[in-house]
Amino acid sequence: TDFPADIGQLILKSFPKLGEKYVAVRSSATAEDSSIASWAGELESYLYVDKGNLLDMIKTCWSSLFTPRAIFYRFEKKLHRMKVSVAVVVQKMVNSEISGITFTAHPVTKDRNQMVIEAGWGQGESIVAGKITPDTYIYDKVIGSLIDINISSQKEMIVSKSGSGTKTVKVPKIKASQQKLSGEQIMKLAVICEKIEKHYRVPQDIEWALEKNKLYITQTRPITTL
Repeated sequence: TDFPADIGQLILKSFPKLGEKYVAVRSSATAEDSSIASWAGELESYLYVDKGNLLDMIKTCWSSLFTPRAIFYRFEKKLHRMKVSVAVVVQKMVNSEISGITFTAHPVTKDRNQMVIEAGWGQGESIVAGKITPDTYIYDKVIGSLIDINISSQKEMIVSKSGSGTKTVKVPKIKASQQKLSGEQIMKLAVICEKIEKHYRVPQDIEWALEKNKLYITQTRPITTL
């Protein structure tokens, strides 16, 4: 199906306003992040998309709602009788030096007073896809303090490639076994994530990125496994 011409023109006209050569294109289902379904990993998102590929990537995000995997997920979560659509977010592409995931409640022990932060070099897709073992930092929300640090060696990371898209490269040896976030950065991230949890009033699964010592929140959804 061809991309609707009027919508396509508006999108391409707005593209320069971001002031970026590349953007991230992320899907967000209207029933996504409900109390029973997070849709984590079920719909498509794309990194380092240029203007020439933007409309195709948006269309691919829309169509990802109808893949066999997504259809099965709707039935599994008993959402097949609900009207579900896909919104697509086009956002600044963060050239992540470090990225990761924050669970504002412990996903294993279910302790809502403990926040688990996972961090790795490069883009966060390495962590989301389970390709690397990230650093893990545990923050106690009651006492406002970091209570555990587990540093993991990382051999590969995902970065931008010339043109659009990403590639996997080796982590420089000097960085491979280093702690990803400093104590100060961990504390700053924990405070931001706690504010997000308070805003939504339920524990959150938050994706974040760090570029030039500036933190970006790229996505948040409720934790549905507590």
